[in-house]
Amino acid sequence: MTAEVCPDLDTAVRGIEDGATVLIGGFGRAGMPYALIDAVLRQGAVGLTVVNNNAGNGDTGLAALLAAGQLRKVICSFPRQSDSFVFDELYRAGKIELELVPQGTLAERIRAGGAGIGGFLTPTGVGTPLAQGKEVRTIDGRDYLLEFPIRADVALIRAHIADRMGNLVYRKTGRNFGPIMAAAAGLTVAEVSEVVTTGSLDPEAVVTPAIYVDRVVVA
Repeated sequence: MTAEVCPDLDTAVRGIEDGATVLIGGFGRAGMPYALIDAVLRQGAVGLTVVNNNAGNGDTGLAALLAAGQLRKVICSFPRQSDSFVFDELYRAGKIELELVPQGTLAERIRAGGAGIGGFLTPTGVGTPLAQGKEVRTIDGRDYLLEFPIRADVALIRAHIADRMGNLVYRKTGRNFGPIMAAAAGLTVAEVSEVVTTGSLDPEAVVTPAIYVDRVVVA
C-alpha cells in the first residue's frame, strides 16, 4: 500500500466530516501538526471530538480550533495550564465537553484501539472521581478499572520525514503520540518536513510503517 502524497494541506484534510473524532498528535507544542490544524480551520468541519494530550496552548493550533467553535468535546489528560485560556473560558461557559483521562491511560487506550484490543484493566484512577461509572474488578486483592479503547475517524500527526510509500521517521520528542495515533484511525494524515524516495530511509529508523499512513503532505 502506498500513501497519497498530497500537493497541498487543503487536499490532505479533505473529507473530514462534521462530528468526526480526530486524534491530534503532540505533547504541548512538540510534534503538533499545526499546518494540518490550520487546514481543518479552513475546511470548516464542526462538532468534532478531538483527542490530544492537552487542550491547546495560547491561541494557535488546537486552541484556534476551539476558538473557532469547531469542537464539541475534548478528550485529554492535561486540560489546564497557564496559556490554556481559550479552553478554560469555553469550559467555564459550558460550551465544550471534557473527558479527563490520566496520561498513561490515554496512551494505552489509543494503543489498544490500534491493536484491536477490546479493553484493559488499570489501577490508575481507582478511588477517584475518574472511576465514576466504570466497572471495577478485584484481582489478587487489588482494584482495577476497566478502560475501553479509543479509535478515531481521522488522525493528524507530525513526523519528520516520510518516503513516498508513507513510512515515517520522527524527530526526537516530536514522536510522542504519533505512532499509536497513526494505528488507531480510519484515515491517518502525516504532516512532514520532507518526502524522500522510497528505499532511502533506513528501515531500522522507521517508526510508523506505511500500512498505517494514508496521506502525506509537506509543510
